[in-house]
Amino acid sequence: MLAMSEDTFPRQYARTQRLTLGEPRNVLVSPDGHRVVFARSRAGDDPVNCLWVLDVTTGEERLAADPMVLIGAADDEHLPPEERARRERMREGAGGVTAYATDRDVTVMALALAGRLFVGGLITGVARELPVDGPVFDPRPDPQARRVAYVSGRSLRIAELDGSSWELAGEDDPDVRWGSADFVAAEEMHRFRGYWWSPDGAAIAACRVDDSPVQRWWIADPANPDHQPTEVRYPAAGTDNPHVTLHVLAIDGGATEVRWDHASYPYLADVQWQVEGAGVQRVLLTVQSRDQRSLMVLAADPRTGETEPLFADGDVAWVELVPGTPAVTGDGQLVTAADREGCRRLLVDGVAVTPTGQQVRAVVAAGGDDVIFLANPLDDATVQHVWRWTSDGVLTALTDEPGVHTAAVGGDTVVIRSAVLAEPGATTRLLDGPVIASHAQTPLVTPNVQLRHYGDRRLATAVLLPHGHDGSPLPVLLDPYGGPHALRAVQSYNAFCTSQWFADQGFAVVVTDGRGTPGRGSVWERAVHLDLATAPLEDQVDALHAAAEEFPLDLTRVAIRGWSFGGYLAALAVIRRPDVFHAAVAGAPVTEWRLYDTHYTERYLGDPTVDAVPYAATSLLPLADELTRPLLLVHGLADDNVVAAHTLQFSSALLAAGKPHEVLPLVGVTHMTPQEVVAEHLLLHQLEFLRRSLGLTPAD
Repeated sequence: MLAMSEDTFPRQYARTQRLTLGEPRNVLVSPDGHRVVFARSRAGDDPVNCLWVLDVTTGEERLAADPMVLIGAADDEHLPPEERARRERMREGAGGVTAYATDRDVTVMALALAGRLFVGGLITGVARELPVDGPVFDPRPDPQARRVAYVSGRSLRIAELDGSSWELAGEDDPDVRWGSADFVAAEEMHRFRGYWWSPDGAAIAACRVDDSPVQRWWIADPANPDHQPTEVRYPAAGTDNPHVTLHVLAIDGGATEVRWDHASYPYLADVQWQVEGAGVQRVLLTVQSRDQRSLMVLAADPRTGETEPLFADGDVAWVELVPGTPAVTGDGQLVTAADREGCRRLLVDGVAVTPTGQQVRAVVAAGGDDVIFLANPLDDATVQHVWRWTSDGVLTALTDEPGVHTAAVGGDTVVIRSAVLAEPGATTRLLDGPVIASHAQTPLVTPNVQLRHYGDRRLATAVLLPHGHDGSPLPVLLDPYGGPHALRAVQSYNAFCTSQWFADQGFAVVVTDGRGTPGRGSVWERAVHLDLATAPLEDQVDALHAAAEEFPLDLTRVAIRGWSFGGYLAALAVIRRPDVFHAAVAGAPVTEWRLYDTHYTERYLGDPTVDAVPYAATSLLPLADELTRPLLLVHGLADDNVVAAHTLQFSSALLAAGKPHEVLPLVGVTHMTPQEVVAEHLLLHQLEFLRRSLGLTPAD
């Protein structure tokens, strides 16, 4: 390893997996508030996470599971395909303990390493292997810690504590699997699991996924022609989704299918169990219509499978799935969140309890008589705070320092993770208690950033300049994401490290979150309905011109870079507005929305088999003959989310139109770029392209 004095930011950024290694993650607090469980690697460049337990009373940390002891290696060489897919869906690049599950009291844990099952005590700190039939994926102890359920291939299995195991559900049909999430559930609904233990441990609610309706795609490895292509079931916009049903499986035998109107509500977005008075158990499920304009929360009788509606919501554009909802308070009130009077509000038994000047982002926990949730002021999504609502109607902010705050809760213990603009990394601490140590490295760049809200739309914009700049006009690099479900202009130090590195190479970097990005209310988010191009691009241009009135920007040399939706926006910008943008780097761009998945794309553009006009209007392929500026397309050939066909079809259209462009294929790379060498040199390659395309030299 190079000494720190010889290190560079691109190398550090790649080695530390975007400065995330060594930080506490996957935080869970026991219901009594006595223990905080979390994953963390031993150093900021160590990719192998261990499992740790913090004793809240003493402040002592204990090691609960170390992969290097349990299997003698990192676990990333022998992962089941289901685990590789889960990590891709969660954008998880680390190894070791990347997921774990516990019993109800958080005293016993289960986890999988290299497809093998390990269990352990979170109080004793002793872990051991259960040698069961595998490979093992998503193991979960029952609430009373008597046995462990896990997925193996297409079947859902039960492991006894003596190491024996047996199949609870499975079929010979190669298109049917039990207990795991389908692609759109994991990628777009953030439902990463497919089974749930009943509170008494006597039954499991499990998904049965039939992939036979879904079209088959094949992802090849052109660099290794002797490798067989990988078959994936990809539900592209306008095509069939898998058929997903929910079943209650008794451990001692017997099964009941949960019944609802699948034709009207084919999407299963959330499942959880609830215990009512007198210990009566029921299953709560959230279902959504194909056009996502309607959502229902249903309560199911696990004995009969009959359901009744508890909550319904509708919208002429779409109904948002809000993380952490539904939830239930200790006295049985249903907690949801929905757009009401122009913003997303917290609802308790259908009644809005948060003000119209606040946008609820997620529900963290619902306890005895309170709800912990995340929210931001409606006109400022650069911050996110932790709030508490109590049944007497009192709202209390648990964080007040400008920054991005999240939380985990158990009993009276609240653990808050805070990222702020003034300090690198993030701090994870108990509210009014000790800090959980982070071993993340300090970035080798220091953001020189100024945040603004420009114009009548208050466009959140960050402008980054080189340190010690003399005030002369600078070439400009726009560095947005710019689309739904992600923010870039936030009050967090690490959010701007890559942008600052580009600034230190001689650019003024502008980062803007325009219409369609989260946090700014119903009208703002729905500005992209049926048109993912116009409003996002217009806001980038308006913010650029507003910034040029305040900062030394050379508007004759403007470039834009982005990844995923940001890649689409970058390519769109250089084609539609060559009067503004002079070069673009488009990473993993969605160039043809018919090639992207159902749940995301149809939410914004509708069903192309019903109305193809929004798809034609937002596709980049028909615009190929309009390209007049330098364009670099970058794509991982192993990407199963935004498949490489997006870039290859666009490149073919550009070539047919006689338009010069550059394509950088990344062999073996998925939608992430976790490989150290790839991530480091990808930044350097972009820099070289931008300098060359804008007529710059390193001295500039």
